[in-house]
Amino acid sequence: MYIELKGIKKNYGKKQVLTDINLKAASGQCIGILGGNGSGKSTLFSILAGVNKHNGGSFSCDGNELFKNKKLRRDLVGYVPQGTPLFEELSAYDNLLLWYDKKEIEYQLSEGLLGILGLNTFLKTPVSKMSGGMKKRLAIGCSVANSPKILLLDEPSAALDLVCKERIANYLKSFKANGGIILLATHDAGELELCDEIYILKNGILTKFNYDGNVHRLVGSL
Repeated sequence: MYIELKGIKKNYGKKQVLTDINLKAASGQCIGILGGNGSGKSTLFSILAGVNKHNGGSFSCDGNELFKNKKLRRDLVGYVPQGTPLFEELSAYDNLLLWYDKKEIEYQLSEGLLGILGLNTFLKTPVSKMSGGMKKRLAIGCSVANSPKILLLDEPSAALDLVCKERIANYLKSFKANGGIILLATHDAGELELCDEIYILKNGILTKFNYDGNVHRLVGSL
């Protein structure tokens, strides 16, 4: 399996946010996308997920155009935005019921990702009373309910403690090992270890960066 972003553009009026975005990724790869605040990372991810409209370009998987085939995109793509699009008045469990059936929740809590994320410790807690980290963990759990092959993760470890960051990192390693593709927007140096390739998004242009472990050089390029 492979994905390709080709010539993706986005503008708001006369302001060009994304200019001719091009990228390829294959099964088992994690692609890190870095950029300063306002560089367009979240805009790009929301376009790929179908939340935002684009002004040009294509997004394909194995040659199938996903911008035009919304059902295939829903089947293939899981999206975790920076925010947490959850129902505040519902508990963690009730939010999960919108995505899973009861048997699948039980299985995932005991054997799968929901257990890895530690959601069983706050199943009855209303979202409105959760910490930022709890909301993020729940949002990730909901995003993978369709067993996606492609994950779009926009700052997934923001507001998480070290234990949960490690849990998520372990899951992502497993996801890669099983042939999944990850596009990861991050400011977390620890997450760079997951990445097979790194790109810098700056002035609307996506450029491949030869990362050698020198974080200071990487930061200087943003």
